[in-house]
Amino acid sequence: MLDSLLSYFARYGYWVIFFGVMLENAGVPVPGETILLAAGFFAAQGHFHLWTVMAVAAFGAMLGDNAGYAIGHKIGRAALERYGRYVLLTAKRMARLEQFFARHGDKTILFARFVTGVRVFAALFAGAARMRWRTFVLYNLAGAVIWAVAITLLGFFFGQSWGLLQRWIGRASAIVGLAVLLVIVLAWVWRRRRSKTRKTEATRAKAKKERHA
Repeated sequence: MLDSLLSYFARYGYWVIFFGVMLENAGVPVPGETILLAAGFFAAQGHFHLWTVMAVAAFGAMLGDNAGYAIGHKIGRAALERYGRYVLLTAKRMARLEQFFARHGDKTILFARFVTGVRVFAALFAGAARMRWRTFVLYNLAGAVIWAVAITLLGFFFGQSWGLLQRWIGRASAIVGLAVLLVIVLAWVWRRRRSKTRKTEATRAKAKKERHA
């Protein structure tokens, strides 16, 4: 894959980075991260300017995420409400998704782009969950810049070990994804137990009050 990407860079320049990253962040399953790694390696060989690669990637990521947010906000919400039941996304679960993005949407958007797969759908779900656009833009900007700089530098310094680099990037994404999933599950279990405890205490207090009445 590396040789193919390098040939595309030589032929089409920075446009490959821009469209690859933008499409992935808009919800299209394009290997944007791999493209950016290769672009960093191409810059190390003196063919691309390092800072231009970072700027193009960050701009493409921000533009793609905003497009994904708009699609999720205008089309995704209606589609989820209409067809969500076929993928077990009920109205109740949709409400929970909205609550999740209301409480943790900023952190999700900031770190989602570092997780393969989640990066593709995070903006779509943020839009569908009606996350505040201003909050989305702020954290999307921060995440895009951090991600673009980090991945470009990895390709720049370690591109010679391409196979090893891709393998470790994939593992890191999987580890981060599992960690995020674990945190979400633990938070959900904690909230369920807390809610159950409150209900039990309320029931006991009510029964105690009735006994003394």
